[in-house]
Amino acid sequence: MASTEGLVPITRAFLASYYDKYPFPPLSDDFTRLYSDIGSLIKLLALQSPPSQGEAALIEEANREPPHKIDENMWKNREQMEEILFLLQPSRWPLQLRESEDAELSSILRNVKDNFDKALTAMISFQTKNSDRVFSTVMTYMPQDFRGTLIRQQKERSERNKQAEVDALVSSGGTIRDRYALLWQQQMERRRQLAQLGSATGVYKTLVKYLVGVPQVLLDFIRQINDDDGPMEEQRQRYGPHLYSLTKMVTAIRVSLTLLWERYDTFKLNKDQINLLSEAAIVYTSEFERFVTFISGVFANSPFFISADTAGSLGSRENEEYKEIIVQAGRTYEVSLTVESENSYIAWDFSLVQGKISMDIGFSLEYIGASGEKTLILPYHRYEADQGNFSTLMAGNYKLVWDNSYSTFFKKTLRYKVDCIPPVVEPAN
Repeated sequence: MASTEGLVPITRAFLASYYDKYPFPPLSDDFTRLYSDIGSLIKLLALQSPPSQGEAALIEEANREPPHKIDENMWKNREQMEEILFLLQPSRWPLQLRESEDAELSSILRNVKDNFDKALTAMISFQTKNSDRVFSTVMTYMPQDFRGTLIRQQKERSERNKQAEVDALVSSGGTIRDRYALLWQQQMERRRQLAQLGSATGVYKTLVKYLVGVPQVLLDFIRQINDDDGPMEEQRQRYGPHLYSLTKMVTAIRVSLTLLWERYDTFKLNKDQINLLSEAAIVYTSEFERFVTFISGVFANSPFFISADTAGSLGSRENEEYKEIIVQAGRTYEVSLTVESENSYIAWDFSLVQGKISMDIGFSLEYIGASGEKTLILPYHRYEADQGNFSTLMAGNYKLVWDNSYSTFFKKTLRYKVDCIPPVVEPAN
């Protein structure tokens, strides 16, 4: 487990200085011209035949400003590339084009498809490697014991469930757009859960730190990293405009192909327009691959944490106190928890305040069913102190029991923290 001693999360000021070392060379000089020409082609096609309701929605989307978030733009580019590749499948070509003997146009379209295939592969590789890198980096700060294994297993289970959701959507006839809407929803759910975990206070935060094993500095990182004015805003300001231009271009290409395919039998596509589509596709895909390669290097070299000296100050930390209760002789003390979802963690940390005589106390954990029946989860054992966690298999009510019923004379001063921690998920890309 890597040490986080003396470290604080990266700040926006730090990223501003870091990004100064990585200026992104401007997009190709042809980019603006081609985007404008594709826009003119879209208008010409819309004049040829009034757009359908679906086409009008696509045109409206192309005219809107792209999303602000970097990762949302990445998903949007990936979605539009898949839509374009769907249209470029020979089986999706207009009937007149499939039946024609225009070998030159067929060759151009296949070349365009190859370029988008290559760009999509680069996109998927970037997202996969970046996600793996982030998770691996996070795990270096986790305990290298069963707790780290639990978190890995939880992440794998979570991702399998998310993939099952996508597979079910596709099997039910969901469109490419439906699939990407779900993928982005899943991404936001990861981010929401991480922010919830990182912003927890009191016993919640301390339990995660000491029992599940997530260092405090990592909690602070995941809490603030995606804030609207947090560190990632510097990334959006610095590199967003380049990516936004790419998003607008790929959307325009997709719209132009959609309109063209529906009007192919009546719209006479001239050689200049064919060359325009080909050139726009080549420039977009090459520039997108260049951007992905560049941003991969920036991300790979960017740290999660910096020293307190670099950040300017470590800042104050809240002193979060344990609860303390006296368990009288012959009595028990119970804490009930309501667990809202399976695969949550029930975590505990307790000790007895010792006097001249060393004392212990019984401890057990049980599940209370809807009809009141009890299921023993953690068998009774006597401890002077203990800390641990349990991954729940069912939602419902759980009870932690400290037992001093066997003592005839001695009361016990119990110092403890307990909580239920939602399922641990991997960091958002």
